[in-house]
Amino acid sequence: MISPAYPTADLPSNAVTCHLLVRYGAIPQAARYTVEAAETEDIKRGTSVVIMTDRGLELGTVLEIIPAALSEGHDPVGPIERTATSDDRNLYLKRQRQAVVSFEIWHRRIQDWNLELELMEIERTLDDEKQILYVLNDRGAETTRLALLAAAAGLGIVSVQPIGADGIVDGSDGGCGSACGCR
Repeated sequence: MISPAYPTADLPSNAVTCHLLVRYGAIPQAARYTVEAAETEDIKRGTSVVIMTDRGLELGTVLEIIPAALSEGHDPVGPIERTATSDDRNLYLKRQRQAVVSFEIWHRRIQDWNLELELMEIERTLDDEKQILYVLNDRGAETTRLALLAAAAGLGIVSVQPIGADGIVDGSDGGCGSACGCR
């Protein structure tokens, strides 16, 4: 079992690992994470886990343990940090409430800054290091501008994540190249 109290350290080179498909985020994404095979006995679909994503520390839900034969050629994002404790779940709920409260404030900012974006959802990372603003838009100048205006106003680290009818807009087209979150 994954220890709920201690993050998994770097796995020894001789450890046998399994891949888990984990869903996370307000606009759901899924990625492969690893865990020592011996720790999977108490993990099943629906288990809450703490993971490190490209956005920060987040709470995720295990969708499935992926058989080794289906994992070949697919690189995992990283290891599961730990199974979620009741403290982690309570903190997640607190972050959700903070996001709900800040929605109208961010909506007004977007209007005041004359941005052609429609705010759809907000979430905060578990460690409260970053706010993720989901906007109905393509990745481009307006999303970059929102991130830069937020930084200039001293509003903390903000990641602007465009979404469309099919979900998350792929960032593989580059972005502006700065640390503004438009990648």
